[in-house]
Amino acid sequence: METAIKSIEAVKSGKKSVSQITKDFLKKIKEEDSKINSFLEVFEESALKKAEEIDAKISSGKTPGELAGAVFAIKDNMLYEGKEITCASKILKGHISSYNSTAVSKLLEKDAVIIGRTNMDEFAMGSSCENSAYLKTANPIDTQFVPGGSSGGSAAAVKAGFCHIAYGSDTGGSIRQPASFCGIWGMKPTYGRVSRYGLVAFASSLDQIGPMANSWEDLLLGYKAVKGYDEKDSTSIKDITEKGEFNSVKGLKIAVIKNLEKLEGLESDLAETSSNLLSKISSMGAKIIEVDFKSFKYALPAYYILASSEASSNLARFDGFRYGLSLEAPNLTKAYMKNRGEGFGSEVKRRILLGTHSLSSGYYDAYYLKAQKVRNFIRKELEEVFSQADLILTPSSPSAAFKFGEKINDPLSMYLSDIFTIPVNLAGICALSFPFGTRKKDNMPYGFQLMASHMKDEFLIKTAGEISCAL
Repeated sequence: METAIKSIEAVKSGKKSVSQITKDFLKKIKEEDSKINSFLEVFEESALKKAEEIDAKISSGKTPGELAGAVFAIKDNMLYEGKEITCASKILKGHISSYNSTAVSKLLEKDAVIIGRTNMDEFAMGSSCENSAYLKTANPIDTQFVPGGSSGGSAAAVKAGFCHIAYGSDTGGSIRQPASFCGIWGMKPTYGRVSRYGLVAFASSLDQIGPMANSWEDLLLGYKAVKGYDEKDSTSIKDITEKGEFNSVKGLKIAVIKNLEKLEGLESDLAETSSNLLSKISSMGAKIIEVDFKSFKYALPAYYILASSEASSNLARFDGFRYGLSLEAPNLTKAYMKNRGEGFGSEVKRRILLGTHSLSSGYYDAYYLKAQKVRNFIRKELEEVFSQADLILTPSSPSAAFKFGEKINDPLSMYLSDIFTIPVNLAGICALSFPFGTRKKDNMPYGFQLMASHMKDEFLIKTAGEISCAL
């Protein structure tokens, strides 16, 4: 499949029209997505209308936006005015967005075509895309396997060639883990680098919109398309200056965590693949250093207390009166119980209960406050590592993709899928996943995560790009 950058160049040179590029993607989706279920809704009419408007602009001699020729998909938790948004939940079924998220506005202003909204784990809670109320998205590499989550629909759409770039949201690894499972690139930008305005909140201090693509060049394009300060988002970073200038991998210091290969649940093939990757990076002139990361083992429990606590608060607004589902009941209390009981799935209920318990009187200090202290400790420890190294390298997930049903009834095992990605969100730094190697028994891909300190997003992408080109 042609990259977004090449499609943009083809439109600029007059070799292709935006309408034809869009029609080709729509045709492919119609023919193939019934086996994968990456989309909850395809915006055929509006996508073609936008494409025709861009072509008309070019025909009249006007200069189109910088994304003319690129086709995007968005996760079903990003508002697009006039389109349904459900967060893959029954409780929001039928709700129509009344405005655009800032990310969507930026894409449209730059003449991107948005082709559809992708499936996800309900309210972004899950690691397999099995928690959607509507569909189960399959991994395009082998449909017996999950695509990862919660941005599984976006990852599958990119891998299947249904769009150039797709956006997901990453709260604890929900872009990087499915990118790893589907053998593509996925990035979680520095917290506050991409506006969260118009992104339905899961955990507000952790959520971040980010791109997924088949190449590092398209990943960079997708990141640049939506980054920047937004006064509508109180957590948006005003100083937009990128830090770190990339020259070469040679001379960089890349940190790895000591004894990571002994982690419980880490696949043996992955440990071997990791060793091979380190050898290749070392041969490029980078210096590999081992570091202690004492707080690593505490990141997972701290994350699930904090994220669930924020989710408990954020999801209180979905009561059956203001949005979506509205079931009749004899009184107010029973209306709340009926709408939330039937509207939310089991994983969402589990996290609401966990978060409400953590915030309740008598448990706040023991759980929530202690988790915040752990978060601060993780942030400081990562800062210490970055004082010694330019980047940190880990696997993106302890395993390659697993099969449907394999972990759905074992939440703790499912949560471990994000063990490597969670510290990034707790610290608010940037990280990405890139593909390297496969599991021997079934050739399912592995992904590796590179982390960089705050505001070094472009440095991160360009470094990973050079590494991947040499592999």
